[in-house]
Amino acid sequence: MPVPAPPPHARANPGRLRELAALFFKLGTISFGGPAAHIALMETEVVRKRQWLTQQQFLDLLGAANLIPGPTSTEMAINVGFVRAGWVGLCVAGVSFIFPAAVITGVFAWAYVRFGALTQAVSVLAGIKAAVIAVIAIAIWRLGKTAVKGVGLAVLGALSLAAFFLGVNPLAILFGGGLLGMLARRAASVRTAAALLISPLLSRRPFAASTPRGTLTFRLRPLGAIAVTSAAVAGIRPSVYQIGLFFLKVGAALYGGGYVLLAFLEQGLVQQHAWLTHRQLLDAVAIGQFTPGPVLSTATFIGYILGGVPGAAVATVAIFLPSFFYVALLAPVLFRLRQSAWMASFLDSVNVCAVALMGGVTFKLAADALQGWPSWVIAPVALLVLLRWKLSPAWVVLGGGIAGLLLAAFR
Repeated sequence: MPVPAPPPHARANPGRLRELAALFFKLGTISFGGPAAHIALMETEVVRKRQWLTQQQFLDLLGAANLIPGPTSTEMAINVGFVRAGWVGLCVAGVSFIFPAAVITGVFAWAYVRFGALTQAVSVLAGIKAAVIAVIAIAIWRLGKTAVKGVGLAVLGALSLAAFFLGVNPLAILFGGGLLGMLARRAASVRTAAALLISPLLSRRPFAASTPRGTLTFRLRPLGAIAVTSAAVAGIRPSVYQIGLFFLKVGAALYGGGYVLLAFLEQGLVQQHAWLTHRQLLDAVAIGQFTPGPVLSTATFIGYILGGVPGAAVATVAIFLPSFFYVALLAPVLFRLRQSAWMASFLDSVNVCAVALMGGVTFKLAADALQGWPSWVIAPVALLVLLRWKLSPAWVVLGGGIAGLLLAAFR
């Protein structure tokens, strides 16, 4: 049964806007672990706890966010804001989610420039990562139960997961899976129609029919370098305009969010313009991974290194601005698309593929996070706490960080 579409412009009122601002400011402050962890926390808050969305609607938003350029978790926040409080809510939720991460990253950038080194908190981060794995695992289980509506979708999810581990482009997996779902529906429709037409003849003799087979060509432009026109000479400090233009183009063309950000930045900032060294770039990406909120807050760190506070502000706005634009185009029509049987098949297939990709990413994150006996203690305890006492994931993540610090001291 199609999911009822919410109003195209949900009513914005001060109460709803305050709720959105408070929730996404909190999530932007405590959501460690990257996009998969952010989405897991959002699912707990907006589906299970507040019931602003159904599980199916949340999956549709997730599938759509994976199909457009930009950071997936930030676009999920923007989408939820639109559904909850219209155009104003769209802006409030997105800004509230981005702002804490940008400020925290900016503080680290100031310390980096001032002291020439990063403050390390390896033990705390290790505990947080282990707890986050448990949070994500439960979210994947819940989303998967809703997404997998039949054997066909289960097979598609398994194929998507296998393709991910074989190194297939995630965008190809999502679009390809969606198209396969639509074609499968078409084949099922043809079989059903044929059965109705020939059923009177089946009792006499077998009936064989063939249908014309079309050729579908699906071509993806390879993920490559971003061409940035600039008058800057290698080694010369870029202007604020140049910083803004570079990050605007990154935000407009970046598929895969923070997971492929390093390749874009390395080609543009190190190789093409020589604005940063490899060491500075790796430090910037490390801070983006360490701090809560969107991984693309790395742009804030780099902007500060290149142009101080103005550079940090411009870089942050520029890299996230395209996401607001893309969501503003898609959000008003997304739920109405499900009213079409064809688009419903496409969305169902994309949703299964998105959950499969989330599972694949989590497997790789777990391989990095679960190193050393403290992590293997924290992760199952966190999972048990979440399953047994239904504690808020935010407290579990915080507890994981504290446990990591204490267990490291004991060790």
